[in-house]
Amino acid sequence: MATEGKNLKVCSCNRTMPLDGAALAKALKERTPATVHTELCRREIGAFEAAVKSGDELLVACTQEAPLFGEIAETASPHASVRFVNIRETAGWSKEARTATPKIAAILAAAALPEPEPTTGVAYKSEGALLIIGQAAVALDWAERLADQLDVAVLITSAAGGAELPAIRRYPIYSGKVGSAKGHLGAFDVEWEQANPIDLDACTRCNACIEVCPENAIDYSYQINLDKCKAHRQCVAACGEVRAIDFNRRDTARSDRFDLVLDFGDKPLFTMRQPPQGYFAPGKDPLEQALAVQQLAQMVGEFEKPKFFVYKESICAHSRSEITGCTKCLDVCSTSAILEDGDHIRVDPHLCMGCGGCTTVCPSGALTYAYPRVSDLGKRVKALLTTYREAGGEEACLLFHNATDGRELIAKLGRRGQGLPARVIPVEVFHVGPLGLDLMLGAVALGASQFVIASTGAEAPEYLAALKAQMGFGEQILQGLGYSGTHFALLESADWTELEKQVWALAPAGGCQPASFNLLNEKRATLEFAIEHLAKHGPAPQAEIALAAEAPYGALLIDKQACTMCLACVGACPEKALLDNKEMPQLRFVEANCVQCGLCRNTCPENAIALQPRLLLTKEWKAPRVLNEAEVVNCIRCGKPLGTKQMLDKMLGSLAGHSMFSEPGALERLKMCADCRVIDMMKAKKEVTIFDV
Repeated sequence: MATEGKNLKVCSCNRTMPLDGAALAKALKERTPATVHTELCRREIGAFEAAVKSGDELLVACTQEAPLFGEIAETASPHASVRFVNIRETAGWSKEARTATPKIAAILAAAALPEPEPTTGVAYKSEGALLIIGQAAVALDWAERLADQLDVAVLITSAAGGAELPAIRRYPIYSGKVGSAKGHLGAFDVEWEQANPIDLDACTRCNACIEVCPENAIDYSYQINLDKCKAHRQCVAACGEVRAIDFNRRDTARSDRFDLVLDFGDKPLFTMRQPPQGYFAPGKDPLEQALAVQQLAQMVGEFEKPKFFVYKESICAHSRSEITGCTKCLDVCSTSAILEDGDHIRVDPHLCMGCGGCTTVCPSGALTYAYPRVSDLGKRVKALLTTYREAGGEEACLLFHNATDGRELIAKLGRRGQGLPARVIPVEVFHVGPLGLDLMLGAVALGASQFVIASTGAEAPEYLAALKAQMGFGEQILQGLGYSGTHFALLESADWTELEKQVWALAPAGGCQPASFNLLNEKRATLEFAIEHLAKHGPAPQAEIALAAEAPYGALLIDKQACTMCLACVGACPEKALLDNKEMPQLRFVEANCVQCGLCRNTCPENAIALQPRLLLTKEWKAPRVLNEAEVVNCIRCGKPLGTKQMLDKMLGSLAGHSMFSEPGALERLKMCADCRVIDMMKAKKEVTIFDV
């Protein structure tokens, strides 16, 4: 039973949705028809209260009145488990609502699934230490307003505006130019250089310097206008033993740690698209400044968020022996959370915002999404497609959108427009960034006709480019297998009317017999299952499918004339795609393991390796095959194996003109093993006697 263990409550919302209780029960494999309420949140609220008191888990097909239902449930049964799902804007309010029963059943079945297994948390602790950065006037104004709520410090970057320092020293005030800022909520490390001769931390604000300055270069911000100053230095004398003024100060470097940063500078200190939590740069707009300050007050205390990623270092293809291979995750991250760390990478969980673009572009699966995991999202997709199909639905199109502006845009289609087509099933996710090739091809293998992503423009351009590239690879594979139509699409619009046009213009694409397997957290394993299933049922599968550059599959082309069989590439390969042979000098290759990271190419001292993006669908894909092998050369004295002929020929050619090998027989010794070389050198050595002295 699709909703087993769930007491289902559906409502036609004052008969605005043509719901069929009997058809829904049949689709969900329920024994009795589902009761379709008309005013569950009003006249029939007693039915909801009775269901809550029954003690069963409750699934309510209404999100608009979730606060009301939640309040009633809390009163009627404090330990009740109630979940909510939207079938109104996503299915019932549509010009095809009368044929949307399979989709409604699918949405209900997916909503009844157990919650994903929680991941570990990432903790933040903020005690309210706030650094305000900017021109004196605006920075000091906000400092005065916030000093009673937060532990304020001010860094004045300019005295422009004629601001006056407060009469009471309630908080530290510094001046200078910011050198660097890094960190996150609860741990911002800021470094600055004091550029002005007056140290505000030491200044007593006695005004003696202001009174004696002949150029009026010092105002009540106690900073010297160096453009006006003529270097009379009367201010230094007036300051006396306080020594707050020093034109020759050398100890100008300053640094401190803060929990929060409010930046009014002309250029933000953090330039990434999504700055770290606890950092605000509202600019000059008073409204934006007020909104930022409002959020600051809520960021004091202890907080936790999910750790969105899992990193498996052993299969990371970033670098080996300080030679760089794959940098895809570094290039796509919009929060600068990913850094190089020797031959691998390091992800700062405090900076990671769960965008998931890194997991999409990672070719090996070293980075995977953890909340939800691919296996959890795969269960939802499988439940949606299975229920939809068994209820009579055809040509299912999965429409993925985020849980914020994407959700609102989908809702507007139902509230204001034609709604969604009956075959288009919306799937809400935290962020669309991690919807990679494994999920795309996996969904098609599980029976989806199309895999579509809706973007409102809130996502970073890098993520959208990555998704388009993944869709391109997926389309090339499906076209190469003979499937017709367009299976993947990225719909980009922040306007619901435009999105509506794009959704209704989607034409069904050719699908295949649904697979029975589940999607796995191991990216390459999921892709392998999906590709093999799609190839098995493909209308006209090709043996070899050409892929675009940067694809995660491909072969290697070896220049056999240049290759010396040094096998440095074998040691560099992190995926065990390149192998040696202990019995003979061979370079072997398992194409299914190759992620096209380029480490072998970049490591090869002879530049003998090139990448060839493609997908091979023969038995050779998984079996080791020989890319190159060499003739073995033996020692010319004892016959012991010495090395490969290519390597020896290259060495002899390189050293033939060297002065150290001009002596007769010197080059011949290079054809000997180490032991025989020493023996030959000793025999050829000229004897020295007493008569030679």
